[in-house]
Amino acid sequence: MGNQLTVGIFGVGLDTYWGQFPGLKERLEGYHRRIARIIESAGAVDVIDAGLVDNIDRAQVIGSLFRRQQVDIVFLYISTYALSSTVVPVVQAAGVPVIVLNIQPVAAIDYSEFNKLGDRGAMTGEWLAHCQACSVPEIAGVFNRMGISYRLVTGYLGDHRTEDELTGWVEASRVAAVMRINRLGVIGHYYAGMLDVYTDITKQIGAFGGHVDMIEIDEVISIRKNVTAGQVAEKREEFSRVFQVSPECDSRELERAARTSVALDELVEQHHLGSMAYYYEGAVQSEQEDLVTSVIAGNTLLTGRNVPVAGEYEIKNAQAMKILDSLGAGGSFSEFYAIDYLEDHILLGHDGPAHRGIAEGPVRLVPLPLYHGKPGKGLSIQMTVRHGPVTLLSVCEGPQGVFLLFAEGESVAGPVLEIGNTNSRYRFPLSAADFIESWSLPGPSHHCAIGLGHVGDRIEKLGFLLGIPVTRVC
Repeated sequence: MGNQLTVGIFGVGLDTYWGQFPGLKERLEGYHRRIARIIESAGAVDVIDAGLVDNIDRAQVIGSLFRRQQVDIVFLYISTYALSSTVVPVVQAAGVPVIVLNIQPVAAIDYSEFNKLGDRGAMTGEWLAHCQACSVPEIAGVFNRMGISYRLVTGYLGDHRTEDELTGWVEASRVAAVMRINRLGVIGHYYAGMLDVYTDITKQIGAFGGHVDMIEIDEVISIRKNVTAGQVAEKREEFSRVFQVSPECDSRELERAARTSVALDELVEQHHLGSMAYYYEGAVQSEQEDLVTSVIAGNTLLTGRNVPVAGEYEIKNAQAMKILDSLGAGGSFSEFYAIDYLEDHILLGHDGPAHRGIAEGPVRLVPLPLYHGKPGKGLSIQMTVRHGPVTLLSVCEGPQGVFLLFAEGESVAGPVLEIGNTNSRYRFPLSAADFIESWSLPGPSHHCAIGLGHVGDRIEKLGFLLGIPVTRVC
């Protein structure tokens, strides 16, 4: 979330107007500054404000500026009518997605006061301060014919929806920038037989950018052997602060999990990882089995510190978790558990690491006598996702390549399965039966990431910025 984003913004107008209508340019520049401040207020953004572009010469200068500054996205503010010929050189030179801002200074002209001006010259100047929509069809038509990637934001200053749209584009751009440089560490191998989980890493990098670091489990074991007793004690204290540690947890299991957690922290630091996916089994009573059956607590801590970790080697879901985490929504590893037809709710959960930052109540650390479907036993996380709006996200691979699938719903109170997993119940605008069918038909894997809030509009914006199709279920 701390990655700096570079944004270009320029306004467009027509230099012929400035001599005809005194004060018009200065007034439009004031509106431009208000829009720039909204973008700056999104935080962690470097705004390259080029001011007004009102002729071809200035367009070429600003295009070169944006290219040199390597802006991630360009906001094009239509301050008044402008020739499309003064717009195109800027966006062609920048070579990044363009958000066209059709934003009026007010919701509507005060027609009574306007018509009282009497002087038709003054009236024309007043109209030109409000005629942002005039250039929208021209610019859109030219961009379409030239194959320039763009989207529109239409509204007025002071409108919450308009400001949210601007902020949303900044947030989505920041996530795209995070994904472009993210290092995803993968440890071990796929859970054998989960064909839906298998992924094409080349396509993932092609879609999102980033780097996938193949890490040997023996490297983690080697780091773990050098963990000191003092580091283990500090980690156990962290467990006590962050988790509600069950009295049932055996001291030897707590020490084993703490030692592994310290090793995982060191691994992340050494490889500069921003996310991970893992799965391993190992021979019975081997060092590999001892390691992999003690990772859940440490991976939960990492997930809560903006390094989301997905189990079962689910690379696609690690990507989805990273997206939601970068949006500030959390992002916890989940799968469908059951349908409650009486309440019309769906239960989702998963064993393994969770995102403690999105919990409803305490995050419990509990012992499990066995890991179902996996070898060994150890400690696990019992947690419920915070009640309120949520978004489910899946990064999918279909016949046409990578796409995003999401749904907005609500985490609701009610009984859950207390089996040492993250477990919650959810309600959606669709019936539970219709939802599970609508979610499944596009072809995701059986895992998904769950984050807080309704952030579907941000996901749709991210899809546009990355050129990835997006499917909304609800």
